[in-house]
Amino acid sequence: MKSKTSGASVPRSGLRLDKVEVIVNPRSGSVNEAAPAELKAELEARGIGARIHVFDGHRFDALLDDAFAAKPDLVIVLAGDGTVRAVASRAGPDGPMVVPLPGGTMNMLPKAVYGVTDWRRALALAVDEGEVRDIAGGVVDGEPFYCAAILGPAALWAPAREALRKGRIVRSLAKARGALRAAFAGRVRYRLDRGELKRAEALVLISPLISTAMKTSNGLEAAVMKTSDAREAFRLATNAVFSDWRNDPSVETQVVKRAHAWSRSKIPALLDGETVRLSTDAEIRFLPVAFRALAPRSVTEEAAS
Repeated sequence: MKSKTSGASVPRSGLRLDKVEVIVNPRSGSVNEAAPAELKAELEARGIGARIHVFDGHRFDALLDDAFAAKPDLVIVLAGDGTVRAVASRAGPDGPMVVPLPGGTMNMLPKAVYGVTDWRRALALAVDEGEVRDIAGGVVDGEPFYCAAILGPAALWAPAREALRKGRIVRSLAKARGALRAAFAGRVRYRLDRGELKRAEALVLISPLISTAMKTSNGLEAAVMKTSDAREAFRLATNAVFSDWRNDPSVETQVVKRAHAWSRSKIPALLDGETVRLSTDAEIRFLPVAFRALAPRSVTEEAAS
């Protein structure tokens, strides 16, 4: 389902926004059916014409193909973490600028870029004050991430926590039991850059965008959780992403450009809030420029500091 709008695009910080594509998933965590029309109105009020794509749960790749075939100057996405990550990945470092608006539950990338969780405020920061900003990230087993990747059995606690947050107690307990069973399958083996082969409950790779320790975009901050308990490892891993945790004696950190992870079975991972399964042999690489965002200088600089 698509609708078209017309209107003269307005320059923002010397940029021309002549072709704007908008992707909205009205079924994602914090978006409703009125969102496409509301977002369209916000853009028209600024004199920006855009083509609106509403994801109906089917043929997502075809929708992306259609949006990017127009060779837009800007792609705005209002959806959950998985959709936002897919759009940024399709854009890449040489494609159009991206405005990742918070429309999901965790909203890791939108919050990292704009520092807010309200999509209207994030849109205003982008189109009213934004400039082109290079966003660093990483890729693991061919899957991109722009904030953080949690690898290992500890990542399986994420679905249980999300179910509990939504009040789904029975489902949460079932997922927790599944996470416990998976946790006993063995720790993840890893190698950082050219270092020694080691084991851990969780390997966390944090991008310069959200790392509180890195002052420059020269690699990924690798954090290794060496606990004996998968649930504790997940707690430490999420703290690694969202808060200060570096004084914990069971955590080791260093900056890396490459890493490898191995396991006897497919490696569970949490990439920017989305649970995925990687191969048994996963390579992690740092991407100095993963994609380009339209964002104000002050927000992105504070997020990366």
